[in-house]
Amino acid sequence: MTRSRTLSLLAGVLSATLAVLGLATPAQAAGHHYVALGDSYASGVGAGSYTTESGSCKRSTKAFSALWAAANAPASYKSVACGGAKTTDVINSQVAALSAQTTLVSITIGGNDAGFGTIMSTCALQGSSACIAAVDAAQVQARANLPGLLDRAYAAIRSKAPNAKVVVLSYPVFYQLGTVCLGIGEAARAKVNEGINLADSLIAAAAARAGFTFADVRGIFVGHQICSGNKWIHAVDILNLSNSYHPMATGQSLGYLPVFTQAVGQSATAKKAGAKA
Repeated sequence: MTRSRTLSLLAGVLSATLAVLGLATPAQAAGHHYVALGDSYASGVGAGSYTTESGSCKRSTKAFSALWAAANAPASYKSVACGGAKTTDVINSQVAALSAQTTLVSITIGGNDAGFGTIMSTCALQGSSACIAAVDAAQVQARANLPGLLDRAYAAIRSKAPNAKVVVLSYPVFYQLGTVCLGIGEAARAKVNEGINLADSLIAAAAARAGFTFADVRGIFVGHQICSGNKWIHAVDILNLSNSYHPMATGQSLGYLPVFTQAVGQSATAKKAGAKA
């Protein structure tokens, strides 16, 4: 028997053994049954290319979940993320898309519960002093209420998808500081960033309590925030107000997608490499 034939037989035996033991490599494992949940950051508001079926939820083909599904060909993929969603929407409607067969879930939620939209409207329309006051008030409410709201939403996800890996994604910090920038002043921009960091810290803590994976996008967005020279987040968009303070298509593809891909643990490149090996 030739050495190559011997190695081939050994590889076949090892592969069969691993499959029996449930230890198959990623390239051999069954594809994910993936469901994307969450709010406008998950649905892709601001990225354009919205699907007709999604209506006012504005689910984009350029959202990170759709991009990941296109690159990784999961066994199934469905997004029920919706612009404006709160934790109660996740519990009352979105988790219905989950089942015991679901193996992967992504979610970005909590921003609307914390009042992001109202705060940013105040900042844009009423100026820096009102902006700072609005963020301060929202932080008090977030500390008191957001942990419990997130715990209930995450518990509903785990109940409906007991076998899934759940990836909880953060929100990017909006402003690059220390630059000349139109709109609210530096102190107000810093206060908005502070509020987002607080929300993300509460989300991270809740994800940890639930045993979920927290995927933090804040680092990758540094240098690509509002007031930067290469921003991935819309500032106030007078022509399409719903875009304001949401990731552009680049924010989804260059920001959220790589962070989510790393959290899942298998990129499209790795998958192709495994298939060629």
